[in-house]
Amino acid sequence: MAPRHLVSLFDLTTQEIEQIFAIARDLKAKLSNGIREPLLPGRVLAMLFEKPSLRTRASFEAGIVHLGGSSMFLGADAGWGQRESTADFGRVLSEFADAIVCRAKEHRKVEELVEHCSCSVINGLTDWCHPCQALADLLTLEERHGTLQGLKFTYVGDANNVARSLAIACGKLGVDFHIACPAAYQFDEPFLERMRQELPDATLTVCEDPVPAVTDAHAVYTDVWASMGQEAEEQERAAAFADYQVNGQLMEHAPDAVFLHCLPARRGMEVTDEVMDGPQSAVVQQAGNRMHAQKGVLAFLLGAAGSQSSA
Repeated sequence: MAPRHLVSLFDLTTQEIEQIFAIARDLKAKLSNGIREPLLPGRVLAMLFEKPSLRTRASFEAGIVHLGGSSMFLGADAGWGQRESTADFGRVLSEFADAIVCRAKEHRKVEELVEHCSCSVINGLTDWCHPCQALADLLTLEERHGTLQGLKFTYVGDANNVARSLAIACGKLGVDFHIACPAAYQFDEPFLERMRQELPDATLTVCEDPVPAVTDAHAVYTDVWASMGQEAEEQERAAAFADYQVNGQLMEHAPDAVFLHCLPARRGMEVTDEVMDGPQSAVVQQAGNRMHAQKGVLAFLLGAAGSQSSA
């Protein structure tokens, strides 16, 4: 049987995301009672990283240990894309690993790796999307509100990789997605067209004014204005996004919203300390849910979800 991959959230159906969430909720509840259910004994997770990481690396490494498996971290010294072809690299690494988490600078590199791997490949972040982050984010929102259906999710800032994954996740789970962003930094037309084709019933609203976008939202989300690899644009972006800071004044328009940020945050730029450390903030719970959501992903992709099907 061909392995399942998670390159973007377009790869999962709504029912499969719900199944991943059910596994994640079950395992999280058991962990809170001191139970670490070994659903994946002896399984090996390869961690192939081109970019630095705290949450992605630590959450996957901890998660696979909880599931009874182990991990091996492969940084620049592994020579991915340098010492040998991706075909040779992927075929050989598949002999040692049951799954590969790949954190790459370019999305095409993950897609190319998938073509040559006989084990599951999981996107741990690329310049195009960040699916595992979005799964943790929606799991957090569900925990806070008890449901996802009909909620309003507002993203304030650059329409980047995280924003794309959130838009897809919201579209699949019945959440209305709004994004407030300067015109020059909004979603590109190919992405919007794919959303229309694959998720015709999704609500995706794009605007430039953050106030109506966040008004009565159930979640307000932001991210850094200049992501890794965009450091040369930092001053230009800081000027363009100056009116898009998530601060106490903006959050007054969403008194029932949970505040989310994928971290790391540039405090005093895209978000203030008042919001990051305030009562509406769920950034620590959200970061913790990276591990729980990804344990659900690993169990689902590696076929260990049968015992959780009724969770």
